[in-house]
Amino acid sequence: MTNGGKEATLHHRILSDIEGRIVSGEWPPGYRLPFEVDLAVQYGCSRMTANKVLTHLARAGLIERRKKSGSFVSQPVTQAAVLEIHSIEAEVRSLKLAYSYRLENRVLREASPVDRQHLELSETAPVLDLVCLHHAGERPFCLEERLINLTTVPEAEGEDFLELAPGTWLISQIPWSTAEHRIYAQSASAEVARTLDISRNAACLVIERRTWGSTGPVTFVRFTYPGDRHALVARFTPGGEN
Repeated sequence: MTNGGKEATLHHRILSDIEGRIVSGEWPPGYRLPFEVDLAVQYGCSRMTANKVLTHLARAGLIERRKKSGSFVSQPVTQAAVLEIHSIEAEVRSLKLAYSYRLENRVLREASPVDRQHLELSETAPVLDLVCLHHAGERPFCLEERLINLTTVPEAEGEDFLELAPGTWLISQIPWSTAEHRIYAQSASAEVARTLDISRNAACLVIERRTWGSTGPVTFVRFTYPGDRHALVARFTPGGEN
C-alpha cells in the first residue's frame, strides 16, 4: 500500500473511532478531544492526517475547535420545524442520541380557569394534567407539560403514559384539524432549572401548542428546552406580499 493509501485508511479509522465515541455518548458534549499531536502519536499517523480528521468533524458539527484551547464535542442542537407536529423522540434520534422518557406526574381533575383559557373551553370539563421529561443520551432534553381535554379524548383517561409519551399516543390515535404554536424565550425558574439540569435563569426556548379536532379542543402542551441546545426552522414559499 502506498503512503497516501495508508494515510487515507488511517483517516477513515480515526474518523470512525471518534464519531463512534461521540455518538455513543462516551465523549459527551463539552469533552475535550486529544490534541493533534496526541492523535498522531496514538494512531501512528502524521499531524496533517489528524488535522484533516478534526477539520472533517468540525464541518460536520460534531466538534468545536477553539483557538489555543483545543477541540471539544459540540452541544447537540436540534431543529424543530415550526409548522409541523412531530414527536420529541424523532427530534432526539435525529441527533443520533439515545432517547428515553419519564412520566413525572399524572393528575386527573376538573379544568381550572387557566386550563379553560389554554384549551379555549367555554365551561368546565375533565382534563388530564401530565408532566413528562424527555432525555437525549444522559441529559435532560425537554420538559413537557400537557393538558388533554377528556371531553374530546375520553380514551386518554385509560392510558397511564408510563411507557408511551402522550404526544406520540395522540398523534397515532386522534386526528387533528387545526394547530397553533406560540414560541418565546424565558428564563429558567428554580424548578425548571432543577428538572433540566441547567442554571437558574438560563435562557430557555418555550413552544406552546394547541390542537383541535372535529369535535373540539384536543390538547394544550408547553415544551421547555435549554436554549443552547435547540433551534427552530420554518420553510415557506413566496406569497402575495413581501
